[in-house]
Amino acid sequence: MLIFKQNTIMLIQQKEVRGKGKFYVVQEGRELAEMAYTMPSPDKMIIEHTEVNDELRGRNVGAQMVKQAVEYARSNNIKIIPLCPFAKSVFDRVPDIQDVLFQ
Repeated sequence: MLIFKQNTIMLIQQKEVRGKGKFYVVQEGRELAEMAYTMPSPDKMIIEHTEVNDELRGRNVGAQMVKQAVEYARSNNIKIIPLCPFAKSVFDRVPDIQDVLFQ
């Protein structure tokens, strides 16, 4: 997913190894945002925490990472458990992404 920061395109990337992963943003060789998750099973993702560097605060980067996780979950038939307070607040505010929540 691409997001824009003052005329600069940023790419939300994803990395997963052995059931642990993250969605993240790197700019000029520095990781400026991260949303970490674990996969306790192939059909469940637990979002553990979200961090956004002060340089990107107020630019909706954290919410965009949550939405990227939602797109990934929908594409892979995964349900999300948002233990991270920030991610949970995004799910609480945006009803159209709640279809991927683990019940």
